[in-house]
Amino acid sequence: MLFLKHHSNKYFLIIGVLFLISCGSFLKDDTEVEPIARVGESYLYAKDLQSFITPDMSQQDSTAFAINYINKWASKQLLLSKSKINLSEEKLEEFNRLVNDYKADLYTRAYIEALVQQSNDTAVSKSQLESFYESQKENFKLNEKLVQLRFVVLPNQFLDKQDVVDKIKSFKGEDKAYLDSIAVQFKKIHFNDSVWVSTSRVLAQIGPLNYSNQDKHLKKSQFFELEDSLGVYLGKVTNVLDINDIAPLAYIEPDIKRVLLNRRRLEYVRKLETEIIDEGIKKNEFEIYEK
Repeated sequence: MLFLKHHSNKYFLIIGVLFLISCGSFLKDDTEVEPIARVGESYLYAKDLQSFITPDMSQQDSTAFAINYINKWASKQLLLSKSKINLSEEKLEEFNRLVNDYKADLYTRAYIEALVQQSNDTAVSKSQLESFYESQKENFKLNEKLVQLRFVVLPNQFLDKQDVVDKIKSFKGEDKAYLDSIAVQFKKIHFNDSVWVSTSRVLAQIGPLNYSNQDKHLKKSQFFELEDSLGVYLGKVTNVLDINDIAPLAYIEPDIKRVLLNRRRLEYVRKLETEIIDEGIKKNEFEIYEK
């Protein structure tokens, strides 16, 4: 097995091919036709390397890449040739069937996906979401506690902490306006307390909270003040859903949408397959022979 790095003539051919690639002078009547390597009846052409050689590669790097690519190609072709000689006929037939099936799957899957994309049917109405949610509620039980809360993280030496505490607790219109006006002084903020958040996400944002003390601090209507070396954490929990409670629609809406779109896609594919068979029969492209 003689690899390319031992053939100086081929080495210079690669240099020339790479030069043409880098200059954008890739001549179809010349360099594309002439192979740069051969294993048995299989040939490797310069065009096969073209997409891998980028303008930012130096000549040394591109040459090294090309030599390595060709050697790997040769190794694979030689191993493939030997495998065809040494494997049993049964194995070869089995592998050929698998290769043909895989090839057919690649083509048909790509074609079907293109047709699905063209249909552009990705809209899911609120009523569809709600209908599916109501019919499947028992399947949407939580495996993690959810909370609605608002919180801020202050620097440890923040001077007007009590004002912030009072505003977080009250959180009327003027309170929120005040907090927004000084938000640049906070290290973190989360004021959207209408959004359901998993406790794991809350724990990731509030350092002093952990799985052992979360039940103490993450309770409905609970205000908490915690501190560590990174800051002071002030928060007010407005609502809680426990494990095994039904997840709210707003929380699982993205998941439901994915399910509905996937069902729609499968229905479209089944309809497409039926239509293709019907069309094949009508055009006499497909028939089943009776015994």
